[in-house]
Amino acid sequence: MLSITNMLFNMQILDGIATSNVIKSRIKQEVDALVQSGKRRPHLAAVLIGDNGASLTYVGAKVKACEAVGFESSLIHKPADITQEEVLGIVAQLNADDRIDGYIVQLPLPSHINETAVLLAIDPRKDVDGFHPENVGRMALNLPTFLPATPYGIIQLLEHYKIETSGKHCVVIGRSNIVGLPMGILMQRNTYPGNCTVTIAHSKTRNLKELTLQADIIVAALGRPEFVTGDMIKDGAVIVDVGITRIVDETKKSGFRLAGDVHFESVSAKCSAITPVPGGVGPMTIASLLMNTLQAAKG
Repeated sequence: MLSITNMLFNMQILDGIATSNVIKSRIKQEVDALVQSGKRRPHLAAVLIGDNGASLTYVGAKVKACEAVGFESSLIHKPADITQEEVLGIVAQLNADDRIDGYIVQLPLPSHINETAVLLAIDPRKDVDGFHPENVGRMALNLPTFLPATPYGIIQLLEHYKIETSGKHCVVIGRSNIVGLPMGILMQRNTYPGNCTVTIAHSKTRNLKELTLQADIIVAALGRPEFVTGDMIKDGAVIVDVGITRIVDETKKSGFRLAGDVHFESVSAKCSAITPVPGGVGPMTIASLLMNTLQAAKG
């Protein structure tokens, strides 16, 4: 279903599931080769605090993906009332454990935990989420490093579908440290995909529609369901939808449906390519996390 092309508008679905499967197949081949050469399997650990439903689902998908590519994986699940000192103690243990190549601390953390202090405590050499300031700085300078998983996944998706980026105007809606800001950095780099003229827009941007109507590529990452509508894009634009939100829908057996930051029906009638929700950026984020972990294991 995701691989069909809308012939009327020559619209292409940027299929994150299919693309991530290609990447995971390559990773598995490399892991098999490592094991055959006598080296140990890459090992990814995840720290999960509390019982946030979305976080539980996401971490579960990461563990399953590790199994699919032949990684070792560990899940450290602690209750929401854990102290900050205890969390930092777990981070210190993971930093010192030579059996762990990379690890993530699943966000968001409970409100009493200082996320910045936790992220700063992570060894940059094991920071496969790419959030540590050292890795962010290396990314900005175009030096070898771990790239933030979601922007990295988007870059891989654009490359897989051979989306032209050089000289294009890319509008990124959202300025988070996890997606928006690193996405802007990656899209303007002198490489492919890249060489875009990048505009970072956000909730305080007054002339947003004026900007999006100029955009050749739009990355919507603001966390507002169906915010980007067809009247906000020009014909032939490429649309990357990072958002995913549960919306009440009594027509569904589950009582809800998943929606992205883009109103798919109105936008897909005008764009040349678009990521679906679900099945677009999400699978690519996990694939990129695996790529970073393999890089960490290889040193």
